[in-house]
Amino acid sequence: NGGKGEKNAWPSFGEFSLEQLKVATSGFSSDNIVSEHGEKAPNVVYKGKLDNDRWVAVKRFNKFAWPDSRQFLEEAKAVGSLRSERLANLIGCCCEGDERLLVAEFMPNETLAKHLFHWENQPMKWAMRLRVALYLAQALEYCSSKGRALYHDLNAYRILFDNDGNPRLSCFGLMKNSRDGKSYSTNLAFTPPEYLRTGRVTPESVVYSFGTLLLDLMSGKHIPPSHALDLIRGKNFLMLMDSALEGHFSNEDGMELVRLASRCLQYEARERPNAKSLVISLMSVQKEAEVPSYVLMGIPHGTASSKQPLSLTPFGEACMRIDLTAIHEILEKMGYKDDEGIANEETLNSKKHGDTAFRAKDFATAIDCYTRFIDGGTIVSPTVYARRCLSYLMNDRPQEALGDAMQAQVVSPQWPTALYLQATCLFSLGMEGDAQETLKDGTNLEAKRSKN
Repeated sequence: NGGKGEKNAWPSFGEFSLEQLKVATSGFSSDNIVSEHGEKAPNVVYKGKLDNDRWVAVKRFNKFAWPDSRQFLEEAKAVGSLRSERLANLIGCCCEGDERLLVAEFMPNETLAKHLFHWENQPMKWAMRLRVALYLAQALEYCSSKGRALYHDLNAYRILFDNDGNPRLSCFGLMKNSRDGKSYSTNLAFTPPEYLRTGRVTPESVVYSFGTLLLDLMSGKHIPPSHALDLIRGKNFLMLMDSALEGHFSNEDGMELVRLASRCLQYEARERPNAKSLVISLMSVQKEAEVPSYVLMGIPHGTASSKQPLSLTPFGEACMRIDLTAIHEILEKMGYKDDEGIANEETLNSKKHGDTAFRAKDFATAIDCYTRFIDGGTIVSPTVYARRCLSYLMNDRPQEALGDAMQAQVVSPQWPTALYLQATCLFSLGMEGDAQETLKDGTNLEAKRSKN
């Protein structure tokens, strides 16, 4: 499943300059850190945006990790030649001086660990857990078929969810250097027995780790394999299962997964199944295969709207481009609407000075004057919120701007401008999916109003 249909959507592997990656990550800003490993494996992953607007994950190793730059480039190019919709694909690297960086597709919807162990809104559904297991097995089978069967420290943090809510295996675990020796940073209780004996990772060790992930998926917890196997041998497999799943799976399906996990966790490496047979076993237990992953996961979907291009108004177009000058002109022409309340002279003066500053593009003064007007509290004006929102955007304060755009919508729920401005703020914050959805809502609302 190399994802042939999407082949053209993937960039080919390339080398980046350190300067490009500095710009993409705002100088490796701590605000852009997505994940960090401890002192034993000091490397950090940053979220970044390339100049073609593509979001990427940039992994920066500590300078001793890859002393041999040639080995680093060879490894990176080999992993970078893989392309599958089951992987968070490697699209580039950087090797300058002591710096060693990898650049991969960015996955916006968190890790399996987050959705399984630290969920907030809903536990992961049984059908989704089965899908994660299958997609992961398919990723491993694809890598094996391309001669990259070794994966280092396979665990729930290595599985990431893409825009559509589909699970993908991080390509970073396919990279291994000779210097850093450690292939498992996890607790020894989860480490393949042969690795403890020999210190070497084999394809069978990867299958053992896959077995520990099946235990994670069934239990919703990180259970040591020895404890799980005791429960299974004692025919207590139901005690393994996540209590949040009660009534949502059949005993046969539960038993099938338990059997598969037991086979993966065999002490003797040669008795474990290979990736291909894992895929075959997991295909037969899939549920709700026609339901998109983002629905099963209960996450907002950012790509649905982009598949059917919206017919955008000039305002919508300006939002899409984050063209603040065009938005300023539109708001100027639009004037005021729906103001409610009785204003005293002082409040009106603040508004008048704010409007003068807004017209003159003195946005810092506009913010001050509009804030005094809003704090006066005698009159509620969605237009003032809209204008202060744009002034905040002009001052590179998108978070405050978003608050104002939402406030404008609260005051005037049927006003498309409030939604358009929210979309602009979300685009500015890099929340592409939410921005697209809000833009669609604004466009639909405007279309509905012009029909009436």
